[in-house]
Amino acid sequence: MMWSSNRSSSEDTDLNERVVKVSRVAKVVKGGRHLSFSAVVVVGNRDGQVGIGIGKADAVPDAVRKGAAKAKKRMLTVPLKGSTIPHEVTARYGGSEVMLKPASPGTGVIAGGSVRAVVELVGIKDILTKVRRSTNPVNSVKATYEALSQLKDPTREIALRKQLAESIPNHDTLRQSK
Repeated sequence: MMWSSNRSSSEDTDLNERVVKVSRVAKVVKGGRHLSFSAVVVVGNRDGQVGIGIGKADAVPDAVRKGAAKAKKRMLTVPLKGSTIPHEVTARYGGSEVMLKPASPGTGVIAGGSVRAVVELVGIKDILTKVRRSTNPVNSVKATYEALSQLKDPTREIALRKQLAESIPNHDTLRQSK
């Protein structure tokens, strides 16, 4: 079950939200069963930022609203390389394992429902993905979020490593001074 909407207010400009899964949860209490709903929501601006959240409430709209609010608090900035990701990455969450692989322009988004929701709201247009082991939508979304958080910008990493290499004294000069 996937819904999509473009809700925006003054503080969230151009944020799109997508409901990945809505579950009905029953808790057995003294008076019988207490029914509530759980919603997995992905929020993104389609320009390198994405967040995920799970909301629980007695009504579906309230659960979606709570999930979206949590997702907005947990926004992640993802480095992009054109219309794809800079490098391949694999991440696990619970029983799910998600692999994200960069693709050449024109490939499109090759992904299942829950991974597709996250990847599209980040703004990635060309990517290959694979979910291994458990395909539970909640764990798949969280594993995808974890994989995106592991992505690094290559130019920034090279600059940091050069800076680190320059800060370490050269072994040859240390030997000569002794």
